[in-house]
Amino acid sequence: MGIIGSSLKPFTTQAYKDGKFVTISDEDVRGSWAVFFFYPADFTFVCPTELEDLADNYAEFQKLGVEIYSVSTDTHFSHKAWADTSPAIGKIKYTMLGDASGVITNNFGVMREGQGLADRGTFLIDPDGVIQFVEITAEGIGRNAAELLRKVKAAQYVRSHPGEVCPAKWEEGAETLAPSLDLVGKI
Repeated sequence: MGIIGSSLKPFTTQAYKDGKFVTISDEDVRGSWAVFFFYPADFTFVCPTELEDLADNYAEFQKLGVEIYSVSTDTHFSHKAWADTSPAIGKIKYTMLGDASGVITNNFGVMREGQGLADRGTFLIDPDGVIQFVEITAEGIGRNAAELLRKVKAAQYVRSHPGEVCPAKWEEGAETLAPSLDLVGKI
């Protein structure tokens, strides 16, 4: 089975959030929307630009009822040290999961074999713990929080409006489609 439509697998890990160490498990994630945002390593180059972009847009995700979980194979201690030394990472209010064991990274299929590092993978999990969206990019390609927000809004719209789908470049408030025999060949 592919990863879209599959369920969040069990995990428990230590994390860094708002200046504190916390324990997070898959049970903490279920019941609301969540983004798992994997990145290769703390103290690197593209990663802090992406994490800062998420931090700058975190309030918008929160308004949508979405929690952000950034994940690397670094420890929660490393996350704290990075937040203490980097102004960009110091902005982060969302949860930074430590995954030194690689359990979470392997659960999502983004572990780089033989390297112990995660690929740049983004996963949207619905309140039922089901993966609705996946994006994996190459090492040098940073992601965009505004585009992720658009996709979250589309996923939430489709969930709350059965029988409707969001076409390409759909923005909140735009027209949707209701797939039917009448539309075949007319789009």
